[in-house]
Amino acid sequence: MTRSLTPARVASERPTEADWTAAVTALHRAEEVALLCHVSPDGDALGSLLGLQQTLLPLGKSVVASFGSDPFVVPPAYSELPGVDLLVRPEQFPAAPDLLVTFDTGSQDRLGALADRVHTAREVLVIDHHASNTRYGTLHLIDRAAAATAVLVEELGRRLGTALTPEIAAPLYAALATDTGSFKYAATTPETHYLAARLLATGIRHDLLSRRIWDQNPFGYIRLLGVALGRAVLEPAAVGGLGLIWTSVGAPELVAHGLTLEQLEGIIDVVRTAEEAEVAVVCKGDVDGSIRVSTRSKGEIDVGAVCSYLGGGGHRLAAGYTSYADVAATMAALRERLADAEYVGLGDEA
Repeated sequence: MTRSLTPARVASERPTEADWTAAVTALHRAEEVALLCHVSPDGDALGSLLGLQQTLLPLGKSVVASFGSDPFVVPPAYSELPGVDLLVRPEQFPAAPDLLVTFDTGSQDRLGALADRVHTAREVLVIDHHASNTRYGTLHLIDRAAAATAVLVEELGRRLGTALTPEIAAPLYAALATDTGSFKYAATTPETHYLAARLLATGIRHDLLSRRIWDQNPFGYIRLLGVALGRAVLEPAAVGGLGLIWTSVGAPELVAHGLTLEQLEGIIDVVRTAEEAEVAVVCKGDVDGSIRVSTRSKGEIDVGAVCSYLGGGGHRLAAGYTSYADVAATMAALRERLADAEYVGLGDEA
């Protein structure tokens, strides 16, 4: 299907000046700032968290940062970002923070083992760019038009008066680059590139960052990628004739190849290149028996709405959810939702 190369329409709800003022005031006032991102953090979640961590430390703030995953493992692609060594395990996270700041997390449940801190913290600042955000905080910086949560963090740092240093820029660049798909996705704007330029101007080694994120995998990943691609299924008649491609990886295969779920994220980016399919899906089996479902759309389908219906969420062109059925039943339920005309034609607004 031929698509226009003219700028996409963007439906935007951006923070007001009052929102920015409230966030800055809360950060200046708080003696202790606790930072949280969602479980199994991706580049934007962890990069945004580390970016604000590095922004606040020069201000003399007591800063603690973590995420509620079990096991608590930093994805290898991001393990060398500035500030990773300062992360604490979930059990060391404050029980009742003065100010809790969450990143790239559309709903409280995505905070995993630390979700209860939303109720015990005195104030909760939510920084996010998901259209599906449930506004679970007391303060909100939510911009569904932003290419990444990192865009909001960089602006917040500017308003706090902290100079942009390489220690701040490196995690923010990792966040921006990953959530834009190396600046390929529709949400990328001229402003996105201006921000990237400001980050690069600090002298960070973006080539080394990019190699670590995209071009460095254990051999087990290469072997398992071949297995996953070998069992890929193309369904040209699915999604109302727009086409569906999907594959799956079982938990025993994950263990046999010495990999974690987080290390499988790149598989969807290969599967989605099939030109015959509008939607790509990867089902990844977890050791607890659940299935992590990752979806991608090329622009005609709002997979964020589909995944929200199925208990997850995300963006219009990239979303996911957790299924507790087997692969066949999971795909049957997803295939049914993808066939619903309600979701067609919405992706261009992403």
